[in-house]
Amino acid sequence: MDPRRLLVFREVGRAGSLAGAARALGWTQPAVSQQVKRLEEEAGTPLVVRQGRGVALTEAGLVLLRHAEGVADRLAAAEQEVGALTGLATGLVRVAAFPTAAAVLLPPALVGLRERAPALQVRFTELEPPEAEAAVRAGDADLAVVFRHEQDDDVVPGDLVREPLSRHGVLAVVPEGREPPRGLADLANDPWIAGCVRCRAHLLRCARRAGFTPDIRHATDDHVVVQRLVGHGLGAALLPAWALHAGTQPGVRAVDLPDVDGRVVEVLVRPEARRVPAVAAALAALREAAA
Repeated sequence: MDPRRLLVFREVGRAGSLAGAARALGWTQPAVSQQVKRLEEEAGTPLVVRQGRGVALTEAGLVLLRHAEGVADRLAAAEQEVGALTGLATGLVRVAAFPTAAAVLLPPALVGLRERAPALQVRFTELEPPEAEAAVRAGDADLAVVFRHEQDDDVVPGDLVREPLSRHGVLAVVPEGREPPRGLADLANDPWIAGCVRCRAHLLRCARRAGFTPDIRHATDDHVVVQRLVGHGLGAALLPAWALHAGTQPGVRAVDLPDVDGRVVEVLVRPEARRVPAVAAALAALREAAA
């Protein structure tokens, strides 16, 4: 297969249409269509099917798209490695991270990266774990800092490299003046404040194991808002230790409960992307900051 056609096909897969790929490449749509047709002849099987105004990838197309991403990563690595030898190229790395990682982990990591590679360009986007993971798979991010809970029983997809960075607890947050709970069941009659989709699922799972269904009155992803609501006696909440490390509001007490499992923080990357010097440098900076 012609690797140049693979890169054209990669743009089709990312754009979801021949017209979108043509705009991204600065080509005409018939030229893109011809390249895809030739690639299908080389592969011996259809790679796309028309769907509405765009195209959908066949099973073979999805397989080939993963390899096309690998080809793009290897070319980027080659360009950066050669550029590093000549002192001309500096590289670009795109990082997606969930909010508390953005507040606690990312700043020291970016400072370390700036000291290690001052000319390296970094682009950061705040995304919750599902969106960050999807961004890496789509090629919109090189690295994703995500979290899962220690006792989650969901199957973790294995097509990305997952490297654990750290672990921190999830704490019960209650008004400062009340007696601290000894277990989650002590808060069964409290109103609750829930966060993101993954955080809400964690609260529901922990509460179910403690024998109750939480009365969720408020929902917000903002940890400051959560603490302010708790501090005014409007409910209890579960918050990661990193959120409290980033900033603790007055009027709240955080309690580590034995029946609430903590968070595992991981970094996700496509396998071939680890060879790209900019990505390798960012990984090293994240490891150093997490340590």
